[in-house]
Amino acid sequence: MGAYLLRRLAQAVLILLGVSLVTFVLLYLLPADPARQIAGRSATPEVVASIRAQLGLDRPFHEQYLRYLGALLQGDLGRSYLQRTEVATLIMSRLPASLLLMVGAIVCELALGLTMGVVAALRRNTSTDHALMLTSFIGVSAPQFVVGMLLLYVFAWQLAWFPLGGYGSFAHLVLPSLTLGLLGAGWYSRMMRSAMLDVLRQDYMRTARAKGLSAWRVVLAHALPNALLPIIAMIGIDIGLFMSGIVVVESVFGWPGIGQLTWQAIQRVDIPIIMGVTLVSAVAIVLGNLLADLIAPFIDPRIKLR
Repeated sequence: MGAYLLRRLAQAVLILLGVSLVTFVLLYLLPADPARQIAGRSATPEVVASIRAQLGLDRPFHEQYLRYLGALLQGDLGRSYLQRTEVATLIMSRLPASLLLMVGAIVCELALGLTMGVVAALRRNTSTDHALMLTSFIGVSAPQFVVGMLLLYVFAWQLAWFPLGGYGSFAHLVLPSLTLGLLGAGWYSRMMRSAMLDVLRQDYMRTARAKGLSAWRVVLAHALPNALLPIIAMIGIDIGLFMSGIVVVESVFGWPGIGQLTWQAIQRVDIPIIMGVTLVSAVAIVLGNLLADLIAPFIDPRIKLR
């Protein structure tokens, strides 16, 4: 176990180094000028050049990147160009809201997706199966912006069951979590259906039925735990995706999380914030996958960590 963790941590360092390099290169090649954004449109070229020198943007690429890595090794994510605040402070202030939304979205997508997938597998090639798979396809294909606005219009505006936006209570969490969860539920339902069908065809399932076990006990005690293995891996990936990919949903619902902070930074070409959020998301993905790998042997003892 110790050797496995050390090897995975070494791989994580290399992955994060690669992510930081690729992101830094892309931001370096952007045609937008952060110094111009800070100085304003009416600023003279001399003022813009002075700001660029103060930020170190006039230095060669390798000097800028090595300088950033040196600060990163000391736990310094830099300072926002426009907000003049430490990036770590900005991210930490938005992190609780994003984590709460991430948990709510994962709960929604698992509750909906796993239920739909299990029912579809048990009702294979019936009208129920076709209807559930069609619903999952619509959920995967529907844009989050459209789904969010539709939920707001029906449940917040027309029925007044939930607030139109904001943050602070369970009622504020329901609609944005459901918006994110509907997209994930489509993927989980299709994956769960395929996994369940594969498990139901195994020899040990026929043995369990031959022993006279009830249908629900066969499904819940034998089929479901084995079908959950690919789902665990998907959850690990979702942790990172939700950390970085909830820009649209947070904007629609006025949710003060990392996604909203990222969108504001992109609009203003605030490179330190973009780099900081990208690295935090990469760390979340790496840790999520590591956690999924560590949990898998507890579900299926046949899986060994090597």
